[in-house]
Amino acid sequence: PALLVGVRVKKPGFLKKPGVFKCVATPQTAYTSNVSRNPNIAKLQAGYLFPEVARRRAAHMAKYPDAQVISLGIGDTTEPIPDVITSAMAKRAHDLSTLEGYSGYGAEQGEKKVRAAVASAFYGSLGIEEGDIFVSDGAKCDIARLQMLFGSDVTMAVQDPSYPAYVDSSVIMGQTGQYQKDSEKYGKIEYMRCNPENGFFPDLSAVGKTEIIFFCSPNNPTGASATRDQLTKLVQFAKDNGSIIVYDSAYAMYISDDSPRSIYEIPGAKEVAIETASFSKYAGFTGVRLGWTVVPKELLFSDGFPVAKDFNRIVSTCFNGASNISQAGGLACLSPEGLQIMLETMSKVHHELAAVIHEVASVITEFDVAEQSHIARENNHIAHSLATYGMTMAVGHKAHFPGP
Repeated sequence: PALLVGVRVKKPGFLKKPGVFKCVATPQTAYTSNVSRNPNIAKLQAGYLFPEVARRRAAHMAKYPDAQVISLGIGDTTEPIPDVITSAMAKRAHDLSTLEGYSGYGAEQGEKKVRAAVASAFYGSLGIEEGDIFVSDGAKCDIARLQMLFGSDVTMAVQDPSYPAYVDSSVIMGQTGQYQKDSEKYGKIEYMRCNPENGFFPDLSAVGKTEIIFFCSPNNPTGASATRDQLTKLVQFAKDNGSIIVYDSAYAMYISDDSPRSIYEIPGAKEVAIETASFSKYAGFTGVRLGWTVVPKELLFSDGFPVAKDFNRIVSTCFNGASNISQAGGLACLSPEGLQIMLETMSKVHHELAAVIHEVASVITEFDVAEQSHIARENNHIAHSLATYGMTMAVGHKAHFPGP
C-alpha cells in the first residue's frame, strides 16, 4: 500500500497566487506487533484440507455452474436426525427456561448418565467403565486435546492415507520436521502405507518405533476395516514398542461383518490404547457436536502415572463440557428406541449406496482416461445414474469400478 501525499509548489513571481499541487506516492508499512509467528504453524501447507476442497469446489462451480462434480471433501451427513432424538433436545432446551429445569455449567467429563449410557451401549462386556468415558464436543476436538496431552517431544505414526487432523495437529504441536516437497510428507512422522497390495493394513515389520500411533478403523478415507487378527497384531506391536494407540472409531457403527467395532475387543488393548468416537456419523450430529473419548485406568505413562488423570486435567482446563442440550440428544440416541432407529437409518443408507455401486458397475467395470471417446460416452451414462441418487462425479487419472 502507498500513501498519496499532496505537495504544494510555489512558482517564483506568483507567490500570491494559488500554487500547484504535486502528488507523490509514499510507501506505507502496516503496523506489526513484536510477537513472532508460531514456526510450527508456518510449516503447514496451504489451508486445512476440507475447507480448501470446499473453496476450490465453490470456485469451480462458479465458473462452470453445470459441471458434474463428486466432492471428496468433508464427509457430511444427509439424513435428518430422528424425531425421538430432536424431541429430547427440544425438551431439554425448553426446560432451561424453567426454574426447575435450568442448569448451568456441567461436569467437564460429561453428565454421569450419559457416560454410563455410552459405557453400557458400546463397551458393556469389554471392561470399560463410566469413569473411563470423557464426553466431548466431538472426536476432532478430542484429537487436539490428546495432542496437548502428549506434548511436543513425542514421535508419531499415522496410516497413509488418513484423516488429515492427525498430521496437522502433530505439526502444530511441534512433533514433526519440515515438509518435504519431493515426498509430500513431513519429517519425523512414520507414515504407515495402507493400499490394496497390503489389504489396507500396514506392514508393521517395516514401521519404525514411535511413541504414539494414530489408527482409524474403518479408515477415513479408504473405508477399510481392520480384522480381529490385524488389530491383535497392532496391539502387540504397541506393547512391544511401549507405544500408545489413539484408535479412532468414528465410523465403527457402519461395520457389517465380524470386524471389531472397538479396540477394546482385543485382549490387552486397555493397557496400550485410547479410543475416540463420535455421534456425528451415527446420528447426524455433525452440527450438534457430541462425542467421547475412552482413557482406561489401566493405561499408564512410563513413570506409572495414569494417563486418564492427565487427560482429565487437560479437559478440566480447556473445556467446560459438552452442551447439555447435545447431551440430552446423545442420551436419546443411546435409548433402545434411539439405537434401533440409528441402525435402521444406517442400513437404509448402506443399501442405497450398494444400489448405486451395482448400477455403476453394470455400466462399466474399468476404464482409462486414455480412451477419450469411450470415456466421454460412458461418463455421461454414469453421471446420469449417480444423479438419480443426488450424486455427481468427475473423472480422475484412472478409475476402477469393481463388479457387484
